[in-house]
Amino acid sequence: MAAEEDGVVVDLDARRRGESRSDRVETASPLLRAVYGEVLRDERLDQDRTLADVATEVGMSKQYLSEIERGRKEASSEMLRSICLALGLPVESLLFRGARKLGALRQLHRRPVSEARVELLAA
Repeated sequence: MAAEEDGVVVDLDARRRGESRSDRVETASPLLRAVYGEVLRDERLDQDRTLADVATEVGMSKQYLSEIERGRKEASSEMLRSICLALGLPVESLLFRGARKLGALRQLHRRPVSEARVELLAA
């Protein structure tokens, strides 16, 4: 059985068996804001631009842009568009690259068919 703690899927059966947190592999599906933030940061760094440079062009503080890039703040669609424009990155490229990153993470954490199981939970 699995439960979610702080956005992380936790194996409750492992906990009952007395395994420590470090003994088991936890898989977490990253938040979309974290994935988009990573794409934006990668693009900014690829262009050798500073947080201050891009933030000034967008009209926000560099601290706020940093929070967006680290996935700590949820940027509105208008804000994402403004950041993309400042980076010369089409919004659809942000969406595509984000989806590609999520797909890669899903492949990484996919269980082999032999390990798949179905659990019924009583209400």
